[in-house]
Amino acid sequence: MKFPPIPEEQRIQRLQPKSGKLRMVLDTDTFNEIDDQFAVVYALQSPERLQVEAFYAAPFFNDLSTGPKDGMEKSYYELHKIVKLMNRTEIPIYKGSESYLSGPEAPVESEAARNLVERAMQSSPEDPLYVVAIAAITNVASAILMEPRIIENIVVVWLGGHGLHWMDTREFNLEQDIHAARVVLDSGVPLVLIPCHDAASNLKTTLTEIEAYVKGSGAIGHYLYETFRDCHPDHFAYSRVIWDISTIAYLVDERNTPSVLISSPVLSDDARWSIDHSRHLIRYVQHIKRDPVFRDLFLKLRTE
Repeated sequence: MKFPPIPEEQRIQRLQPKSGKLRMVLDTDTFNEIDDQFAVVYALQSPERLQVEAFYAAPFFNDLSTGPKDGMEKSYYELHKIVKLMNRTEIPIYKGSESYLSGPEAPVESEAARNLVERAMQSSPEDPLYVVAIAAITNVASAILMEPRIIENIVVVWLGGHGLHWMDTREFNLEQDIHAARVVLDSGVPLVLIPCHDAASNLKTTLTEIEAYVKGSGAIGHYLYETFRDCHPDHFAYSRVIWDISTIAYLVDERNTPSVLISSPVLSDDARWSIDHSRHLIRYVQHIKRDPVFRDLFLKLRTE
């Protein structure tokens, strides 16, 4: 597959922090865990910075689903539940891929992928669409394969894999669809990569904190509290990582997510990173400042 060449200077410029409001879509396996719900709410509660144009339901397969299609459909209905609780039903929600990529050039057609192509083609390098992905990146990779020109008009922000120094990158979002991950890493699309360990892994909270600062924030606050409460049988000395808010935190205030430009890493079949310095540059988040991120989220929930 040939992708449109993007001059490195232009790619770097698009990966620089941008002022003003950002147009974004959110690709999420919302039923898979409890952190996606927090990310959806955080995005919607940040209108000063983010204009959420659409949600895409992503596939997932674990003990909460019978397969990628079932995971995607459960995520689709979970998204509807959240926007209804927040009275934000005007934002469209699209069903995503029913399976993972079967090969490096084999997109999976879906409502989500087609909508992403349409929105991206109506965007521009000067006013790019931010594609925030907090799941297996099947929908995004499929859209790129369906219409490679969209890489000229988007910036992908993906929570995927572990830190480059980690022993391997066997992480749920990445390992589910290695073909899709490679498409995004190899295509030259401007990419912000947020590793789970050990960047997003800083975003731990507890039931006590959620009860104090989230529970009383309207219907959605109570729902987030119940979701957190029910995720574990014993909350004594227990904390949980809310991984997915890392992507929203990056867009809201990049000062809380220090990052560098690096060569796009090479992904092996057994989910390991290697570096080839001749490859194009991406932005790589090295650390996330836990306290200011949760402070911003909790304050924004007060207004709900």
